[in-house]
Amino acid sequence: MRYPDELIEEVRSKNDILDVVGSYVHLQKRGNTYFGLCPFHNEKTASFSVTPSKQMYYCFGCQRGGNVFTFLQEYENYTFNEALAILAEKAGVTLPETSISAEDRSKDTLRKRMLEVNKEAAKYYAYALRSPQGEAGYKYLTGRGLTDETLLRFGLGFAQVSSDDLVKYLKSKGYDDKLLIDTGLASYDEKHGLHDKFWNRVMYPIQDANHRVIGFGGRVMGDAKPKYLNTQETLIFNKRLNLYGLNLARSTRADYFILCEGYMDVIAMHQAGFNMAIASLGTAFTEGQANLIKRFIRKVYLAYDSDGAGVNATLKAIAALKAMELPCRVISMEPYKDADEFIRNLGAEAFQKRIDEAKDSFFFETDVMAADYDMKDPGSRSDFTDALAVKLCEFEDEVRRDNYLIAAADRYQIPVDQLRRRVIAKAAMGAKPAHEEPKSGIQKKVSTEDLVLKKQRYLITWLSEDTSIYPVVKKYIEPSDFTDPLYAEVARQLYADLEAGRMNPAAIITTFDDEQDQSRVAELFNTTLVLDAEAERGQALHDIIYMVKKNAVEVRSASDTMDAETITRQMSDKKALEELRKTTINL
Repeated sequence: MRYPDELIEEVRSKNDILDVVGSYVHLQKRGNTYFGLCPFHNEKTASFSVTPSKQMYYCFGCQRGGNVFTFLQEYENYTFNEALAILAEKAGVTLPETSISAEDRSKDTLRKRMLEVNKEAAKYYAYALRSPQGEAGYKYLTGRGLTDETLLRFGLGFAQVSSDDLVKYLKSKGYDDKLLIDTGLASYDEKHGLHDKFWNRVMYPIQDANHRVIGFGGRVMGDAKPKYLNTQETLIFNKRLNLYGLNLARSTRADYFILCEGYMDVIAMHQAGFNMAIASLGTAFTEGQANLIKRFIRKVYLAYDSDGAGVNATLKAIAALKAMELPCRVISMEPYKDADEFIRNLGAEAFQKRIDEAKDSFFFETDVMAADYDMKDPGSRSDFTDALAVKLCEFEDEVRRDNYLIAAADRYQIPVDQLRRRVIAKAAMGAKPAHEEPKSGIQKKVSTEDLVLKKQRYLITWLSEDTSIYPVVKKYIEPSDFTDPLYAEVARQLYADLEAGRMNPAAIITTFDDEQDQSRVAELFNTTLVLDAEAERGQALHDIIYMVKKNAVEVRSASDTMDAETITRQMSDKKALEELRKTTINL
């Protein structure tokens, strides 16, 4: 559900963006804007800006931007309503509970209780690890090379041999049987009654991106089965939509995550200084998890096990990442099975070298594919060339496809022209089309469109920074003259604000739900326009207005509709354009 716009705006206006962002990012003032290192991507030169007059932030490096709500959603991975609630509490604004249905209120209460009891259980397990009863777990973890600092950082613990210690403790804290069962901390059967779900296991608390304990993984001491036991799916825990270690990795200054298979791999990498490591939760990596990664980072390295199962898992992860348009590379763990073994034997420096040498995911896939062919046999080698050509057809971008084609021909010693002919033939036979890129004439048109959109961004930014130009702009440019639908909607709201004598870019951002749209809106208000001299301002404004209007007229003229209203509009457009061409704008 969405709260009333007036209430949302009240919360936003009572939370100064400089205070909110400044509590996360060190900012330094430059003129009327504040700059700092972007918290969303790795950079050495500050390109992240906060503009108090607009109440928005924008990074000129990664193009992320928005208002106070957007920032908390991006940085803390909050939903909009969660960000709203946090900022409302900070500002002393009470959100109406009556707008929440009884069912939603009940679920929200249960969710909070489940998070509470998981937190309490995590504290109990951590205490038990350091007690005499937890000695076996402590020796196991430290024997794997983990320090006390690492144990504390990941909240590692121990479930004791007794099968009802945790149940007794949590019930003494006032938590009822049903909650313990629903949360996955306890089970019930007629023989044993209510008893602990985990016992005689090293415990790995699983936290969401906001550091809230949502479940547990337990590694058994001894040879009992299963070796690893995870919390079942609950109201707060979906293993297909969460990632182990993400709560810590999201703070990395690197521009990538390292995705691996197990808890110990993540912990070992973090301890060795690779704090960008994360892992899926005992199941195949999913597109949902890839989409979660995409909220924080734009590149992934895979460090799965080097055995056959690990290779298959890597191939599936590549497919999931590709579906989310996330590029990835594959780190070789050989001669060891996993990252934990590799680092314990060869150290952090050697692991960094493996990262630097990581294989492009396309060639990881084709190398695995090549292993199924006898490259010394002419027939088998021909079959591989056909399979490789089909694989190359997956690239829709012509330049990318050709670059990979040339590299693949060199890698597998296939003549380039021969491989190119096979790609064209396979595409013609129904493989994923290897589309040709637009030729010169269309290419020029696309460039013109990009230039026009840039001029439209200039115009909106200029209006937000100097409202005195609005009377001139509105005389010639209507919101519908902005050819991108998002631009047109922003212009419509901006014009309405200016007519009412106000300027509120941050409030406009809130009217868009999609985070990518919010970043695009922020870009509209943060496009840099540099003029060589003050005297050029009038000419520059004239040129921008003329290009925007001319493009709008051309777009409308291309319409197939030719009714009386359209003809009248076209005549009016041409008249306005001619008048504008002869007009001089003085500022």
